[in-house]
Amino acid sequence: MPNEAQPLCTVIVPCYNESARLQCDSFLDFVRRHESIHFLFVNDGSKDNTLSVLEQMQRGCEPRIQILDIKQNAGKAEAVRTGMLTAMQSDVAYVGFWDADLATPLDAIPEFLALLTDNLQLQMIFGSRVRLLGRHVHRRAARHYLGRVFASVVSIVLRLPIYDTQCGAKIFRVSPELSQVLKERFLSRWVFDVEILARYISLRKGDTSYLRESIYEVPLARWEDVAGSKVHSGDFFKASLDIFHIYRRYLSPNAQSKD
Repeated sequence: MPNEAQPLCTVIVPCYNESARLQCDSFLDFVRRHESIHFLFVNDGSKDNTLSVLEQMQRGCEPRIQILDIKQNAGKAEAVRTGMLTAMQSDVAYVGFWDADLATPLDAIPEFLALLTDNLQLQMIFGSRVRLLGRHVHRRAARHYLGRVFASVVSIVLRLPIYDTQCGAKIFRVSPELSQVLKERFLSRWVFDVEILARYISLRKGDTSYLRESIYEVPLARWEDVAGSKVHSGDFFKASLDIFHIYRRYLSPNAQSKD
């Protein structure tokens, strides 16, 4: 685990109608134990009492718990992008995002940060839902197999041997390149994780060697398929169409020739 003298990290937690699933005690316990890790909750136009729950959790924990209230729902991609850009206006060394349902436990964050702190060539740490013996990764069968097909297609499109792009647990090293990647709104509302990688590749004129050396996938010790997810099986087919648009915009020969 990294010590508390490490550079500051802000983790974005996008929230849309999450009042019934927010594990406030888990977040509060975590920030009390890790002073250098802050959370920025982005309330993405929730129609329930998510904002009230967040405000109650925040009391007495500023600035380690912050809230960004977006009045009109803009989608997870924009909530994450806006949150990361907001966090990067402060003196933070690392920024990332984490699913509000804590499918990935918060205790994985210090592990991610230790890797970034100890390996200066790494720019991104991604959680990866690998079903290994001794690991507690529980995912519905249909979502698991659709996810594997989707991940295989993404690997081919990006020309990167990445196992899991869609796990909602990622931490990035703050850099001018990351600011450039986040500058514009994403094309996709859901598979923006893939679009982030496509934008990095586009900035490097199609060269994927940089990402091969700067991304580290961590097989998660624990991941739970929490009930109430906003993602449904039909969304995998919409995501496939998004992958086509991402490829055409950033990765196709025509797109590269315009850069």
